[in-house]
Amino acid sequence: MTLALTTTLHADFDDAIARTKAALAEQGFGVLTEIDMAATLKAKIGVDMEDYRILGACNPALADRAVGVDRQIGLLLPCNVVVRRDPTESDTVIVEAMNPDLMVQVTDQPDLEPIAAEAGVRLRAALDALGAN
Repeated sequence: MTLALTTTLHADFDDAIARTKAALAEQGFGVLTEIDMAATLKAKIGVDMEDYRILGACNPALADRAVGVDRQIGLLLPCNVVVRRDPTESDTVIVEAMNPDLMVQVTDQPDLEPIAAEAGVRLRAALDALGAN
């Protein structure tokens, strides 16, 4: 099983962030949190890195169903989506979403399978929409 669902864009980084948020919204995901890793690492420990943002995406209906199966599943929510500049190709932005099937594998809760499957379909659709633009 793969850790991430991935697509690659040749776009401006800020444009890639905006397009990713829009594609997620089309699939029912809101972005609850946004962590600028590059700015945080620079401010906290003086380390420079390429543009790297973690978007905490949540589809409320899916989150509600998942928490209904296992209250501890909140430890794995929201679905993290990483938008990062390729460190070797400055005109390339990689967008990765956590593979929701990992929730089933980690928890060994078969009742999460249909929820993870739907989340996976929606996240793949969002990534596919990015690749199509």
